[in-house]
Amino acid sequence: MDHNTVMLRKFLVETPSLHDLHLNQMDFSSAAGPGLSKRPSGVPLNYSTWSHCKIQPSLQWRGDVGFKRNAISLQSRSPQIGICLDRVNEDNLDDWNSDRHVMDVEKKLRDRIYVKKHLNSSMLSSDGPFVENDEETNNEILQRFCSCGKLVEASKLIDVMARRNQIPHFPSCINLIRGLVNIAQTDKASKILKIMVMSGGVPDIITYNMLIGGLCKKRQLKSAINILGDMSSSGCSPDVITYNTILRYMFEDGSSDQAIGFWRDQLRKGCPPYVITYTVLIELVCQHCGILRAIEVLEDLAIEGCYPDLVTYNSLVNFTCKRGNFGDTALVIHNLLSLGMEPNAITYNTLLHSLSSHGYWDEVDEIFSFMNRTSHPPTVVTYNIMINGLCKHGLLDRAIDFLQQMVYQSCSPDIITFNILLRALCKEDMIDEALQILQILGDTDCSPSLITYNIVIDGLSKKGWMEKAMGVYRSMIECGIIPDDITHRCLLGGFCRMDLVEEAVEILKEMVKKNHQVRNGAYRSVIHGLCKKKKVSIALQVLEIMISSHSRPDKAVYSVILKGVASAGMTEEALELQQKLIALKVLTQETLSH
Repeated sequence: MDHNTVMLRKFLVETPSLHDLHLNQMDFSSAAGPGLSKRPSGVPLNYSTWSHCKIQPSLQWRGDVGFKRNAISLQSRSPQIGICLDRVNEDNLDDWNSDRHVMDVEKKLRDRIYVKKHLNSSMLSSDGPFVENDEETNNEILQRFCSCGKLVEASKLIDVMARRNQIPHFPSCINLIRGLVNIAQTDKASKILKIMVMSGGVPDIITYNMLIGGLCKKRQLKSAINILGDMSSSGCSPDVITYNTILRYMFEDGSSDQAIGFWRDQLRKGCPPYVITYTVLIELVCQHCGILRAIEVLEDLAIEGCYPDLVTYNSLVNFTCKRGNFGDTALVIHNLLSLGMEPNAITYNTLLHSLSSHGYWDEVDEIFSFMNRTSHPPTVVTYNIMINGLCKHGLLDRAIDFLQQMVYQSCSPDIITFNILLRALCKEDMIDEALQILQILGDTDCSPSLITYNIVIDGLSKKGWMEKAMGVYRSMIECGIIPDDITHRCLLGGFCRMDLVEEAVEILKEMVKKNHQVRNGAYRSVIHGLCKKKKVSIALQVLEIMISSHSRPDKAVYSVILKGVASAGMTEEALELQQKLIALKVLTQETLSH
Protein backbone atom coordinates (compact mmCIF):
# COMPACT_ATOMS: atom_id res chain seq x y z
CA MET A 1 0.00 0.00 0.00
CA ASP A 2 1.49 3.35 -1.04
CA HIS A 3 2.22 6.33 1.23
CA ASN A 4 -0.80 8.31 -0.03
CA THR A 5 -3.22 5.56 0.95
CA VAL A 6 -1.71 5.23 4.46
CA MET A 7 -1.91 8.98 5.02
CA LEU A 8 -5.53 9.10 3.86
CA ARG A 9 -6.57 6.20 6.06
CA LYS A 10 -4.98 8.00 9.00
CA PHE A 11 -6.96 11.12 8.12
CA LEU A 12 -10.25 9.23 7.89
CA VAL A 13 -9.63 7.58 11.28
CA GLU A 14 -8.40 10.68 13.09
CA THR A 15 -11.03 13.16 11.83
CA PRO A 16 -14.10 12.65 14.02
CA SER A 17 -16.06 15.39 12.30
CA LEU A 18 -16.00 13.36 9.11
CA HIS A 19 -17.05 10.22 11.00
CA ASP A 20 -20.00 12.16 12.37
CA LEU A 21 -21.26 12.40 8.83
CA HIS A 22 -21.88 8.67 8.91
CA LEU A 23 -24.21 8.72 11.92
CA ASN A 24 -27.23 9.12 9.69
CA GLN A 25 -25.95 7.18 6.71
CA MET A 26 -28.53 5.52 4.53
CA ASP A 27 -28.11 2.60 2.18
CA PHE A 28 -27.68 3.22 -1.51
CA SER A 29 -30.87 1.43 -2.26
CA SER A 30 -32.90 3.89 -0.18
CA ALA A 31 -31.22 7.02 -1.44
CA ALA A 32 -32.88 7.43 -4.82
CA GLY A 33 -33.39 11.06 -5.68
CA PRO A 34 -33.65 13.42 -8.70
CA GLY A 35 6.32 47.97 -49.39
CA LEU A 36 10.09 47.92 -49.15
CA SER A 37 11.91 45.97 -46.54
CA LYS A 38 13.29 47.58 -43.42
CA ARG A 39 16.27 49.92 -44.03
CA PRO A 40 19.58 48.08 -43.56
CA SER A 41 21.98 49.39 -40.94
CA GLY A 42 24.41 51.94 -42.35
CA VAL A 43 22.48 52.42 -45.60
CA PRO A 44 20.65 55.81 -45.79
CA LEU A 45 17.49 55.43 -47.88
CA ASN A 46 16.11 58.58 -49.51
CA TYR A 47 12.85 58.38 -51.40
CA SER A 48 9.97 60.47 -52.66
CA THR A 49 6.33 59.49 -52.30
CA TRP A 50 5.26 57.33 -55.21
CA SER A 51 1.80 56.21 -54.28
CA HIS A 52 0.04 58.27 -56.97
CA CYS A 53 2.70 58.07 -59.70
CA LYS A 54 2.32 56.02 -62.85
CA ILE A 55 5.62 54.23 -62.98
CA GLN A 56 7.26 53.24 -66.20
CA PRO A 57 9.08 49.95 -65.98
CA SER A 58 12.49 51.52 -66.44
CA LEU A 59 15.00 50.16 -63.97
CA GLN A 60 18.51 51.56 -64.41
CA TRP A 61 21.55 50.61 -62.41
CA ARG A 62 24.60 52.87 -62.11
CA GLY A 63 27.79 51.26 -60.95
CA ASP A 64 28.76 47.67 -60.38
CA VAL A 65 27.83 45.40 -57.51
CA GLY A 66 30.44 45.48 -54.76
CA PHE A 67 31.59 49.07 -55.32
CA LYS A 68 31.30 51.81 -52.76
CA ARG A 69 28.27 53.42 -54.42
CA ASN A 70 25.26 51.76 -55.99
CA ALA A 71 22.08 53.54 -57.00
CA ILE A 72 18.66 52.60 -58.27
CA SER A 73 16.65 55.14 -60.20
CA LEU A 74 12.97 54.86 -61.10
CA GLN A 75 11.68 57.17 -63.78
CA SER A 76 8.02 58.20 -63.85
CA ARG A 77 5.71 60.30 -65.91
CA SER A 78 4.84 62.46 -62.90
CA PRO A 79 7.34 64.01 -60.45
CA GLN A 80 10.77 62.44 -60.39
CA ILE A 81 11.10 59.51 -58.05
CA GLY A 82 14.46 58.55 -56.71
CA ILE A 83 15.33 55.62 -54.49
CA CYS A 84 19.03 55.67 -53.71
CA LEU A 85 21.22 53.43 -51.67
CA ASP A 86 24.18 55.69 -50.92
CA ARG A 87 27.43 55.66 -49.07
CA VAL A 88 27.80 51.96 -48.50
CA ASN A 89 30.93 51.50 -46.49
CA GLU A 90 33.37 49.04 -47.93
CA ASP A 91 34.08 47.92 -44.37
CA ASN A 92 30.45 46.87 -43.86
CA LEU A 93 30.17 44.68 -46.95
CA ASP A 94 31.04 41.54 -45.02
CA ASP A 95 28.37 42.27 -42.40
CA TRP A 96 25.30 42.33 -44.58
CA ASN A 97 26.41 40.85 -47.92
CA SER A 98 26.07 43.66 -50.45
CA ASP A 99 25.54 41.45 -53.47
CA ARG A 100 22.57 39.62 -52.01
CA HIS A 101 21.03 42.76 -50.52
CA VAL A 102 21.16 44.74 -53.77
CA MET A 103 19.78 41.86 -55.80
CA ASP A 104 16.90 41.44 -53.29
CA VAL A 105 16.03 45.11 -53.63
CA GLU A 106 16.22 44.81 -57.40
CA LYS A 107 13.89 41.79 -57.40
CA LYS A 108 11.30 43.45 -55.14
CA LEU A 109 11.25 46.59 -57.25
CA ARG A 110 11.10 44.63 -60.48
CA ASP A 111 8.18 42.55 -59.12
CA ARG A 112 6.24 45.63 -58.14
CA ILE A 113 6.86 47.41 -61.42
CA TYR A 114 6.11 44.28 -63.46
CA VAL A 115 2.85 43.55 -61.68
CA LYS A 116 1.79 47.20 -61.73
CA LYS A 117 2.51 47.38 -65.46
CA HIS A 118 0.14 44.49 -66.16
CA LEU A 119 -2.47 45.59 -63.65
CA ASN A 120 -2.56 49.08 -65.21
CA SER A 121 -2.87 47.66 -68.71
CA SER A 122 -6.15 48.57 -70.35
CA MET A 123 -6.02 45.31 -72.28
CA LEU A 124 -6.29 43.11 -69.18
CA SER A 125 -10.00 42.52 -69.70
CA SER A 126 -9.18 40.52 -72.83
CA ASP A 127 -6.11 38.32 -73.27
CA GLY A 128 -3.93 41.43 -72.93
CA PRO A 129 -0.19 41.09 -73.38
CA PHE A 130 -0.21 37.55 -71.92
CA VAL A 131 -1.18 35.90 -75.21
CA GLU A 132 2.16 36.93 -76.68
CA ASN A 133 4.21 35.54 -73.76
CA ASP A 134 5.75 32.13 -73.58
CA GLU A 135 4.92 29.70 -70.77
CA GLU A 136 7.86 30.64 -68.55
CA THR A 137 7.10 34.37 -68.74
CA ASN A 138 3.42 33.90 -67.96
CA ASN A 139 4.25 31.66 -64.99
CA GLU A 140 6.55 34.36 -63.63
CA ILE A 141 3.68 36.85 -63.92
CA LEU A 142 1.31 34.31 -62.32
CA GLN A 143 3.57 33.87 -59.31
CA ARG A 144 3.83 37.64 -58.90
CA PHE A 145 0.05 38.05 -59.12
CA CYS A 146 -0.43 35.40 -56.44
CA SER A 147 2.24 36.88 -54.16
CA CYS A 148 0.48 40.26 -54.42
CA GLY A 149 -2.95 38.76 -53.70
CA LYS A 150 -4.31 39.60 -57.18
CA LEU A 151 -6.57 36.56 -57.37
CA VAL A 152 -8.89 37.74 -60.14
CA GLU A 153 -5.99 38.74 -62.39
CA ALA A 154 -4.24 35.44 -61.68
CA SER A 155 -7.42 33.54 -62.61
CA LYS A 156 -7.67 35.40 -65.94
CA LEU A 157 -4.03 34.65 -66.69
CA ILE A 158 -4.56 30.92 -66.09
CA ASP A 159 -7.52 31.02 -68.50
CA VAL A 160 -5.25 32.54 -71.18
CA MET A 161 -2.55 29.94 -70.51
CA ALA A 162 -5.10 27.11 -70.79
CA ARG A 163 -6.28 28.37 -74.18
CA ARG A 164 -2.66 28.48 -75.35
CA ASN A 165 -1.94 24.97 -74.00
CA GLN A 166 0.53 26.37 -71.47
CA ILE A 167 0.97 24.51 -68.17
CA PRO A 168 0.46 26.82 -65.18
CA HIS A 169 2.72 26.82 -62.11
CA PHE A 170 1.04 24.21 -59.88
CA PRO A 171 1.98 25.63 -56.44
CA SER A 172 0.53 28.98 -57.58
CA CYS A 173 -2.65 27.18 -58.67
CA ILE A 174 -3.01 25.59 -55.21
CA ASN A 175 -2.53 28.95 -53.48
CA LEU A 176 -4.98 30.56 -55.89
CA ILE A 177 -7.67 27.89 -55.30
CA ARG A 178 -7.38 28.28 -51.53
CA GLY A 179 -7.47 32.06 -51.80
CA LEU A 180 -10.58 32.00 -53.99
CA VAL A 181 -12.33 29.62 -51.57
CA ASN A 182 -11.55 32.00 -48.70
CA ILE A 183 -13.39 34.80 -50.51
CA ALA A 184 -16.27 32.48 -51.46
CA GLN A 185 -15.34 32.41 -55.17
CA THR A 186 -15.87 28.65 -55.39
CA ASP A 187 -16.89 28.63 -59.06
CA LYS A 188 -13.60 30.22 -60.10
CA ALA A 189 -11.72 27.94 -57.70
CA SER A 190 -13.37 24.87 -59.27
CA LYS A 191 -12.39 26.07 -62.74
CA ILE A 192 -8.74 26.57 -61.71
CA LEU A 193 -8.69 23.13 -60.10
CA LYS A 194 -10.02 21.55 -63.32
CA ILE A 195 -7.36 23.32 -65.42
CA MET A 196 -4.67 22.20 -62.98
CA VAL A 197 -5.79 18.55 -63.07
CA MET A 198 -6.14 18.57 -66.88
CA SER A 199 -2.60 19.96 -67.08
CA GLY A 200 -1.23 17.04 -65.05
CA GLY A 201 -1.21 18.64 -61.60
CA VAL A 202 -2.31 16.83 -58.45
CA PRO A 203 -4.01 19.07 -55.84
CA ASP A 204 -3.38 18.03 -52.25
CA ILE A 205 -6.06 16.80 -49.85
CA ILE A 206 -6.18 20.11 -47.95
CA THR A 207 -7.01 22.02 -51.13
CA TYR A 208 -9.69 19.52 -52.11
CA ASN A 209 -11.26 19.61 -48.64
CA MET A 210 -11.24 23.41 -48.58
CA LEU A 211 -13.01 23.57 -51.94
CA ILE A 212 -15.56 20.88 -51.03
CA GLY A 213 -16.24 22.64 -47.74
CA GLY A 214 -16.69 25.96 -49.56
CA LEU A 215 -19.11 24.41 -52.03
CA CYS A 216 -21.11 22.78 -49.23
CA LYS A 217 -21.39 26.11 -47.39
CA LYS A 218 -22.96 27.58 -50.54
CA ARG A 219 -25.33 24.59 -50.69
CA GLN A 220 -23.70 23.36 -53.92
CA LEU A 221 -23.71 19.73 -52.77
CA LYS A 222 -23.95 18.32 -56.30
CA SER A 223 -20.76 20.14 -57.32
CA ALA A 224 -19.04 18.97 -54.12
CA ILE A 225 -19.99 15.33 -54.81
CA ASN A 226 -18.78 15.64 -58.41
CA ILE A 227 -15.39 16.89 -57.24
CA LEU A 228 -15.20 14.06 -54.71
CA GLY A 229 -15.93 11.60 -57.52
CA ASP A 230 -13.01 12.95 -59.56
CA MET A 231 -10.51 12.97 -56.70
CA SER A 232 -9.22 9.42 -56.94
CA SER A 233 -8.66 9.66 -60.71
CA SER A 234 -6.62 12.83 -60.13
CA GLY A 235 -4.27 10.99 -57.77
CA CYS A 236 -5.63 12.25 -54.45
CA SER A 237 -8.13 10.01 -52.65
CA PRO A 238 -10.80 11.45 -50.32
CA ASP A 239 -10.18 11.14 -46.60
CA VAL A 240 -12.33 11.12 -43.46
CA ILE A 241 -12.69 14.92 -43.46
CA THR A 242 -13.93 14.90 -47.06
CA TYR A 243 -16.72 12.44 -46.33
CA ASN A 244 -17.63 13.96 -42.94
CA THR A 245 -17.98 17.43 -44.49
CA ILE A 246 -20.42 16.27 -47.15
CA LEU A 247 -22.44 14.14 -44.71
CA ARG A 248 -22.84 16.97 -42.20
CA TYR A 249 -24.05 19.43 -44.83
CA MET A 250 -26.48 16.85 -46.22
CA PHE A 251 -28.10 16.53 -42.80
CA GLU A 252 -28.11 20.32 -42.36
CA ASP A 253 -29.93 20.49 -45.68
CA GLY A 254 -32.52 18.01 -44.38
CA SER A 255 -31.39 15.25 -46.72
CA SER A 256 -30.86 12.41 -44.24
CA ASP A 257 -31.87 9.64 -46.66
CA GLN A 258 -29.56 11.09 -49.31
CA ALA A 259 -26.70 11.08 -46.78
CA ILE A 260 -27.31 7.43 -45.84
CA GLY A 261 -27.53 6.46 -49.53
CA PHE A 262 -24.40 8.47 -50.31
CA TRP A 263 -22.35 6.57 -47.73
CA ARG A 264 -23.76 3.23 -48.86
CA ASP A 265 -22.76 4.05 -52.46
CA GLN A 266 -19.27 5.03 -51.37
CA LEU A 267 -18.85 1.70 -49.58
CA ARG A 268 -19.95 -0.15 -52.70
CA LYS A 269 -17.42 1.80 -54.75
CA GLY A 270 -14.64 0.49 -52.51
CA CYS A 271 -14.36 3.30 -49.98
CA PRO A 272 -12.69 2.12 -46.75
CA PRO A 273 -15.28 1.74 -43.95
CA TYR A 274 -13.87 4.61 -41.89
CA VAL A 275 -15.00 4.15 -38.28
CA ILE A 276 -14.99 7.91 -37.63
CA THR A 277 -17.17 8.70 -40.65
CA TYR A 278 -19.46 5.78 -39.82
CA THR A 279 -19.80 7.02 -36.23
CA VAL A 280 -20.50 10.57 -37.39
CA LEU A 281 -23.20 9.28 -39.73
CA ILE A 282 -24.90 7.24 -37.00
CA GLU A 283 -24.77 10.21 -34.57
CA LEU A 284 -26.39 12.44 -37.20
CA VAL A 285 -29.09 9.88 -37.91
CA CYS A 286 -29.77 9.58 -34.18
CA GLN A 287 -29.92 13.36 -33.82
CA HIS A 288 -32.18 14.01 -36.80
CA CYS A 289 -34.20 10.79 -37.12
CA GLY A 290 -34.16 9.14 -33.69
CA ILE A 291 -32.50 6.12 -32.11
CA LEU A 292 -34.67 3.50 -33.80
CA ARG A 293 -33.71 4.75 -37.25
CA ALA A 294 -30.05 4.87 -36.16
CA ILE A 295 -30.16 1.20 -35.12
CA GLU A 296 -31.80 0.31 -38.46
CA VAL A 297 -28.96 2.07 -40.30
CA LEU A 298 -26.43 0.20 -38.15
CA GLU A 299 -27.92 -3.10 -39.27
CA ASP A 300 -28.27 -2.07 -42.93
CA LEU A 301 -24.67 -0.87 -43.23
CA ALA A 302 -23.39 -4.09 -41.66
CA ILE A 303 -24.60 -5.83 -44.83
CA GLU A 304 -22.28 -3.52 -46.79
CA GLY A 305 -19.32 -4.64 -44.65
CA CYS A 306 -19.35 -1.58 -42.38
CA TYR A 307 -19.67 -2.98 -38.86
CA PRO A 308 -20.20 -0.92 -35.71
CA ASP A 309 -17.62 -1.15 -32.95
CA LEU A 310 -17.56 -0.08 -29.32
CA VAL A 311 -16.54 3.46 -30.31
CA THR A 312 -19.76 3.81 -32.30
CA TYR A 313 -21.92 2.44 -29.50
CA ASN A 314 -20.21 4.58 -26.84
CA SER A 315 -20.90 7.60 -29.01
CA LEU A 316 -24.60 6.69 -29.09
CA VAL A 317 -24.64 6.06 -25.34
CA ASN A 318 -23.08 9.46 -24.75
CA PHE A 319 -25.51 11.17 -27.14
CA THR A 320 -28.64 9.66 -25.60
CA CYS A 321 -27.40 10.20 -22.03
CA LYS A 322 -26.69 13.88 -22.65
CA ARG A 323 -30.28 14.30 -23.77
CA GLY A 324 -31.57 12.39 -20.76
CA ASN A 325 -33.25 9.79 -23.00
CA PHE A 326 -32.37 6.77 -20.86
CA GLY A 327 -34.93 4.62 -22.64
CA ASP A 328 -32.99 5.17 -25.85
CA THR A 329 -29.78 4.46 -23.95
CA ALA A 330 -31.20 1.10 -22.88
CA LEU A 331 -31.96 0.25 -26.53
CA VAL A 332 -28.36 1.03 -27.48
CA ILE A 333 -26.97 -1.14 -24.66
CA HIS A 334 -29.34 -4.00 -25.59
CA ASN A 335 -28.24 -3.82 -29.24
CA LEU A 336 -24.61 -3.77 -28.16
CA LEU A 337 -25.02 -6.87 -26.00
CA SER A 338 -26.99 -8.70 -28.72
CA LEU A 339 -23.93 -8.48 -30.97
CA GLY A 340 -21.77 -10.16 -28.31
CA MET A 341 -19.95 -6.97 -27.36
CA GLU A 342 -19.07 -6.03 -23.78
CA PRO A 343 -19.30 -2.49 -22.43
CA ASN A 344 -15.98 -1.01 -21.37
CA ALA A 345 -15.00 1.51 -18.69
CA ILE A 346 -15.95 4.41 -20.98
CA THR A 347 -19.46 2.99 -21.40
CA TYR A 348 -19.95 2.55 -17.64
CA ASN A 349 -18.45 5.94 -16.74
CA THR A 350 -20.69 7.68 -19.28
CA LEU A 351 -23.76 6.02 -17.77
CA LEU A 352 -22.71 6.79 -14.19
CA HIS A 353 -22.00 10.44 -14.98
CA SER A 354 -25.39 10.98 -16.57
CA LEU A 355 -27.40 8.99 -14.02
CA SER A 356 -25.70 10.68 -11.05
CA SER A 357 -26.28 14.11 -12.61
CA HIS A 358 -30.01 13.30 -12.64
CA GLY A 359 -29.94 11.82 -9.13
CA TYR A 360 -30.86 8.25 -10.09
CA TRP A 361 -28.88 6.73 -7.22
CA ASP A 362 -30.44 3.25 -7.23
CA GLU A 363 -29.39 2.77 -10.86
CA VAL A 364 -25.97 4.26 -10.11
CA ASP A 365 -25.44 1.81 -7.25
CA GLU A 366 -26.53 -1.11 -9.43
CA ILE A 367 -24.14 -0.23 -12.27
CA PHE A 368 -21.29 0.47 -9.84
CA SER A 369 -21.72 -2.91 -8.17
CA PHE A 370 -21.97 -4.65 -11.56
CA MET A 371 -18.63 -3.11 -12.64
CA ASN A 372 -16.89 -4.93 -9.79
CA ARG A 373 -18.05 -8.25 -11.30
CA THR A 374 -16.74 -7.48 -14.79
CA SER A 375 -13.34 -7.19 -16.38
CA HIS A 376 -13.69 -3.40 -16.07
CA PRO A 377 -13.72 -2.58 -12.34
CA PRO A 378 -14.13 1.03 -11.15
CA THR A 379 -11.13 3.29 -11.80
CA VAL A 380 -10.11 6.58 -10.24
CA VAL A 381 -12.18 8.28 -12.97
CA THR A 382 -15.21 6.23 -11.94
CA TYR A 383 -14.82 7.15 -8.27
CA ASN A 384 -14.34 10.82 -9.15
CA ILE A 385 -17.58 10.77 -11.16
CA MET A 386 -19.42 9.21 -8.22
CA ILE A 387 -17.96 11.55 -5.58
CA ASN A 388 -18.59 14.60 -7.75
CA GLY A 389 -22.21 13.65 -8.38
CA LEU A 390 -22.86 13.04 -4.67
CA CYS A 391 -21.21 16.31 -3.64
CA LYS A 392 -23.25 18.30 -6.17
CA HIS A 393 -26.42 16.88 -4.65
CA GLY A 394 -25.26 17.73 -1.13
CA LEU A 395 -24.69 14.07 -0.16
CA LEU A 396 -21.29 14.72 1.36
CA ASP A 397 -21.56 11.84 3.82
CA ARG A 398 -21.93 9.32 1.03
CA ALA A 399 -19.12 11.01 -0.91
CA ILE A 400 -16.82 10.45 2.08
CA ASP A 401 -18.00 6.84 2.18
CA PHE A 402 -16.97 6.37 -1.46
CA LEU A 403 -13.60 7.97 -0.70
CA GLN A 404 -13.09 5.48 2.10
CA GLN A 405 -14.15 2.59 -0.14
CA MET A 406 -11.78 3.88 -2.82
CA VAL A 407 -8.82 3.82 -0.43
CA TYR A 408 -9.51 0.32 0.86
CA GLN A 409 -9.83 -0.94 -2.72
CA SER A 410 -6.22 0.29 -3.25
CA CYS A 411 -7.40 2.83 -5.80
CA SER A 412 -5.37 5.90 -4.92
CA PRO A 413 -7.26 9.22 -5.13
CA ASP A 414 -5.74 11.87 -7.38
CA ILE A 415 -5.73 15.65 -7.06
CA ILE A 416 -9.09 15.83 -8.87
CA THR A 417 -10.65 13.68 -6.13
CA PHE A 418 -9.41 16.02 -3.42
CA ASN A 419 -10.40 19.16 -5.35
CA ILE A 420 -13.97 17.83 -5.58
CA LEU A 421 -14.06 17.11 -1.84
CA LEU A 422 -12.45 20.42 -0.88
CA ARG A 423 -15.01 22.39 -2.88
CA ALA A 424 -17.85 20.47 -1.21
CA LEU A 425 -16.38 20.90 2.29
CA CYS A 426 -16.01 24.65 1.78
CA LYS A 427 -19.57 24.87 0.52
CA GLU A 428 -20.80 23.07 3.64
CA ASP A 429 -18.80 25.44 5.95
CA MET A 430 -16.46 22.61 6.94
CA ILE A 431 -13.44 24.89 6.56
CA ASP A 432 -11.32 23.24 9.26
CA GLU A 433 -11.68 19.85 7.56
CA ALA A 434 -10.75 21.44 4.22
CA LEU A 435 -7.62 22.98 5.76
CA GLN A 436 -6.74 19.62 7.31
CA ILE A 437 -6.98 17.86 3.93
CA LEU A 438 -4.87 20.60 2.36
CA GLN A 439 -2.21 20.07 5.03
CA ILE A 440 -2.23 16.29 4.51
CA LEU A 441 -1.82 16.72 0.77
CA GLY A 442 1.39 18.65 1.38
CA ASP A 443 2.86 15.51 2.98
CA THR A 444 1.96 13.19 0.07
CA ASP A 445 3.01 12.75 -3.53
CA CYS A 446 -0.37 14.19 -4.55
CA SER A 447 0.70 17.82 -4.16
CA PRO A 448 -1.91 20.61 -4.13
CA SER A 449 -2.22 22.47 -7.42
CA LEU A 450 -3.13 26.07 -8.16
CA ILE A 451 -6.77 25.01 -8.46
CA THR A 452 -6.60 23.32 -5.05
CA TYR A 453 -5.35 26.46 -3.35
CA ASN A 454 -7.88 28.64 -5.18
CA ILE A 455 -10.75 26.43 -3.99
CA VAL A 456 -9.71 26.78 -0.35
CA ILE A 457 -8.92 30.52 -0.61
CA ASP A 458 -12.29 31.12 -2.26
CA GLY A 459 -14.07 29.18 0.47
CA LEU A 460 -12.29 31.06 3.24
CA SER A 461 -12.83 34.44 1.56
CA LYS A 462 -16.56 33.86 1.13
CA LYS A 463 -16.84 33.07 4.84
CA GLY A 464 -14.84 36.18 5.74
CA TRP A 465 -11.93 34.26 7.24
CA MET A 466 -9.39 36.54 5.59
CA GLU A 467 -6.53 35.87 8.01
CA LYS A 468 -6.67 32.14 7.22
CA ALA A 469 -7.11 32.92 3.53
CA MET A 470 -3.94 35.01 3.54
CA GLY A 471 -2.18 32.19 5.40
CA VAL A 472 -3.06 29.77 2.60
CA TYR A 473 -2.02 32.47 0.09
CA ARG A 474 1.44 32.78 1.68
CA SER A 475 1.73 28.99 1.91
CA MET A 476 1.08 28.50 -1.80
CA ILE A 477 3.75 31.07 -2.67
CA GLU A 478 6.24 29.28 -0.38
CA CYS A 479 5.46 26.03 -2.22
CA GLY A 480 6.31 27.66 -5.55
CA ILE A 481 2.71 27.99 -6.77
CA ILE A 482 2.20 31.35 -8.50
CA PRO A 483 -1.19 32.95 -7.73
CA ASP A 484 -3.31 33.82 -10.75
CA ASP A 485 -6.08 36.36 -11.33
CA ILE A 486 -8.65 33.99 -9.80
CA THR A 487 -6.64 33.82 -6.56
CA HIS A 488 -6.46 37.59 -6.29
CA ARG A 489 -10.12 38.09 -7.25
CA CYS A 490 -11.16 35.77 -4.42
CA LEU A 491 -9.04 37.67 -1.90
CA LEU A 492 -10.15 41.06 -3.22
CA GLY A 493 -13.81 40.08 -2.96
CA GLY A 494 -13.30 38.79 0.58
CA PHE A 495 -11.55 41.95 1.77
CA CYS A 496 -14.27 44.13 0.22
CA ARG A 497 -17.04 42.09 1.87
CA MET A 498 -15.33 42.46 5.24
CA ASP A 499 -14.77 46.19 4.65
CA LEU A 500 -10.97 45.69 4.89
CA VAL A 501 -10.32 48.21 2.14
CA GLU A 502 -6.66 48.90 2.96
CA GLU A 503 -5.86 45.20 2.47
CA ALA A 504 -8.01 45.21 -0.64
CA VAL A 505 -5.91 48.05 -2.07
CA GLU A 506 -2.72 46.00 -1.60
CA ILE A 507 -4.25 43.05 -3.47
CA LEU A 508 -5.49 45.45 -6.14
CA LYS A 509 -1.99 46.82 -6.65
CA GLU A 510 -0.62 43.28 -6.88
CA MET A 511 -3.21 42.44 -9.54
CA VAL A 512 -2.33 45.52 -11.61
CA LYS A 513 1.36 44.74 -11.23
CA LYS A 514 0.82 41.23 -12.64
CA ASN A 515 -1.55 42.49 -15.38
CA HIS A 516 -4.44 40.53 -13.89
CA GLN A 517 -7.91 41.57 -14.94
CA VAL A 518 -9.71 43.73 -12.39
CA ARG A 519 -13.44 44.12 -12.82
CA ASN A 520 -15.06 47.52 -12.61
CA GLY A 521 -17.20 46.34 -9.73
CA ALA A 522 -14.09 45.63 -7.67
CA TYR A 523 -12.77 49.14 -8.30
CA ARG A 524 -16.12 50.62 -7.32
CA SER A 525 -16.25 48.58 -4.10
CA VAL A 526 -12.75 49.58 -3.05
CA ILE A 527 -13.23 53.29 -3.88
CA HIS A 528 -16.59 53.40 -2.15
CA GLY A 529 -15.18 51.66 0.93
CA LEU A 530 -12.24 54.06 1.12
CA CYS A 531 -14.52 57.09 0.81
CA LYS A 532 -16.74 55.63 3.50
CA LYS A 533 -13.72 55.57 5.81
CA LYS A 534 -12.85 59.16 4.84
CA LYS A 535 -9.67 57.96 3.06
CA VAL A 536 -10.27 59.96 -0.09
CA SER A 537 -6.59 60.37 -0.91
CA ILE A 538 -6.16 56.59 -1.16
CA ALA A 539 -9.40 56.41 -3.13
CA LEU A 540 -7.95 58.89 -5.59
CA GLN A 541 -4.85 56.69 -5.97
CA VAL A 542 -7.08 53.70 -6.75
CA LEU A 543 -9.01 55.85 -9.19
CA GLU A 544 -5.78 56.78 -10.98
CA ILE A 545 -4.88 53.07 -11.17
CA MET A 546 -8.32 52.42 -12.62
CA ILE A 547 -7.96 55.15 -15.24
CA SER A 548 -4.48 54.04 -16.26
CA SER A 549 -5.50 50.39 -16.61
CA HIS A 550 -5.77 48.81 -20.03
CA SER A 551 -9.52 48.19 -19.78
CA ARG A 552 -10.49 51.81 -19.27
CA PRO A 553 -14.15 52.02 -18.18
CA ASP A 554 -16.68 54.40 -19.67
CA LYS A 555 -17.90 57.62 -18.09
CA ALA A 556 -21.01 55.95 -16.72
CA VAL A 557 -18.86 53.97 -14.27
CA TYR A 558 -17.37 57.14 -12.80
CA SER A 559 -20.81 58.71 -12.49
CA VAL A 560 -22.01 55.67 -10.55
CA ILE A 561 -19.05 56.00 -8.18
CA LEU A 562 -19.76 59.68 -7.56
CA LYS A 563 -23.45 59.09 -6.95
CA GLY A 564 -22.68 56.20 -4.63
CA VAL A 565 -20.30 58.25 -2.51
CA ALA A 566 -22.67 61.23 -2.40
CA SER A 567 -25.69 59.09 -1.50
CA ALA A 568 -23.75 57.74 1.48
CA GLY A 569 -23.67 61.27 2.90
CA MET A 570 -20.10 61.98 1.84
CA THR A 571 -20.78 65.13 -0.17
CA GLU A 572 -17.31 66.65 0.30
CA GLU A 573 -15.60 63.42 -0.72
CA ALA A 574 -17.82 63.14 -3.80
CA LEU A 575 -16.98 66.73 -4.78
CA GLU A 576 -13.25 66.04 -4.37
CA LEU A 577 -13.53 62.95 -6.57
CA GLN A 578 -15.49 64.90 -9.15
CA GLN A 579 -12.83 67.62 -9.36
CA LYS A 580 -10.12 64.97 -9.72
CA LEU A 581 -12.01 63.30 -12.60
CA ILE A 582 -12.44 66.64 -14.37
CA ALA A 583 -8.73 67.43 -13.89
CA LEU A 584 -7.86 64.05 -15.41
CA LYS A 585 -10.18 64.88 -18.35
CA VAL A 586 -12.22 61.78 -17.68
CA LEU A 587 -15.44 63.69 -17.04
CA THR A 588 -16.73 67.10 -18.06
CA GLN A 589 -19.30 69.37 -16.54
CA GLU A 590 -21.59 68.58 -19.49
CA THR A 591 -21.38 64.87 -18.75
CA LEU A 592 -22.24 65.38 -15.10
CA SER A 593 -25.21 67.58 -15.98
CA HIS A 594 -26.75 64.64 -17.82
